[in-house]
Amino acid sequence: MTGTLVLAGTPIGDISDAPPRLAEELAGADVVAAEDTRRLRRLTQALGVTPKGRVVSYFEGNETARTPELVEELAAGARVLLVTDAGMPSVSDPGYRLVAAAVERDIRVTAVPGPSAVLTALALSGLPVDRFCFEGFLPRKAGERLGRLREVADERRTLVYFEAPHRLDDTLAAMAEAFGAERRAAVCRELTKTYEEVRRGPLAELAVWAAEGVRGEITVVVEGAPEKGPEEIDDAELVRRVRVREEAGERRKEAIAAVAAEAGLPKRQVFDAVVAAKNAGNAGNTRDAGAR
Repeated sequence: MTGTLVLAGTPIGDISDAPPRLAEELAGADVVAAEDTRRLRRLTQALGVTPKGRVVSYFEGNETARTPELVEELAAGARVLLVTDAGMPSVSDPGYRLVAAAVERDIRVTAVPGPSAVLTALALSGLPVDRFCFEGFLPRKAGERLGRLREVADERRTLVYFEAPHRLDDTLAAMAEAFGAERRAAVCRELTKTYEEVRRGPLAELAVWAAEGVRGEITVVVEGAPEKGPEEIDDAELVRRVRVREEAGERRKEAIAAVAAEAGLPKRQVFDAVVAAKNAGNAGNTRDAGAR
């Protein structure tokens, strides 16, 4: 009978946020895989728990090599607990490879829910929370970072990022360039800790603030792109776009529908523009014929 992989959320700041089940799992697991064994020791001491099982390190540097070893222990019936330094394993932390490998072997995977910097920052941001997407850490190189941001410049959902404090000013400046200086955002610092701070404002303003220097764990929440209204296109341009599609082989009805969708306009408006242009052309031809 195979074992169970348990992903356990750990406090992102205040140790009293640790769920009661975390202590139970730490005490009872056969193997505790920790991103940092020294931080694990501080956590268990704070919780008054002594792990009975074997403690091993599981971090970015050895994740690939250690995953098969842990999977074999799971396959043999072990209960393996995975914890990272803060928050939920596999969310911008080690864990994804182990979960994927366990699922591939049909090994049970469960979780001890815990604090989340993503959801905490989102809730505190004051920005829309009904739809959001988590983008993790951005690339360190300026060009790659700006390119990644431009890919989501039109994303309507609220965006959530993690960032290192020493890169925060550059990241906010790049966001202002990609998303617009006035796009609203919130920088959440040291969540649930003594010096917790949430700074809200336009991206350009936040970039100036961050240039003075910021410390601590950072989560950035950015407002989604505003809804686009209909393009301001005159009738002549609508007719030209329909003709281009017709010349490419589309039937007029389909061309009109496609142009209307692109411009965010009713099909009837585009149809009327095409008919008016056709009538104007016919009238011009009649006048030319009469002149001859």
